[in-house]
Amino acid sequence: MTHARSKTVPLNGSPDETESAFYEALRHGDIEQLMACWSDDDDIAYVRPSGSRLLGAGAIRDEFTAVFAKGPVVLRRMQVNRVLTLSSAVYSVVEQLRLTQPTPRLAVLLVTTVYHKTPQGWRMVVRHSSPGRLPAAHVLDTPRPALLH
Repeated sequence: MTHARSKTVPLNGSPDETESAFYEALRHGDIEQLMACWSDDDDIAYVRPSGSRLLGAGAIRDEFTAVFAKGPVVLRRMQVNRVLTLSSAVYSVVEQLRLTQPTPRLAVLLVTTVYHKTPQGWRMVVRHSSPGRLPAAHVLDTPRPALLH
């Protein structure tokens, strides 16, 4: 289900803006916006929490269309770690996902997303989701003590 309030993915934005557009697309079930976050390359990949790997835009579109058909995706990002270079970015995120089927419950996903800077802007090339443990979602990023020598 596509919503008219979909925003475009920035052409010259940051990886953070593409990441935000992706999560907005998940929340609103907007397949067009979600796919606009992905690179146009033929070899983009999505590894599902089940461990199976999908290659190419068609397979990824089909997967998320099926996900959106089950209802809204309700999730919360708990931790975000970023590694940025001039032409790539890697995000490691702990997501808390509210599942409704077969019974309501919370699940944790450990997600790694790789972005490349393309002529269209920052776009996803790989997203890898793995099941996590519920306590991981409650661990907050804490400052590390400075070491004095």
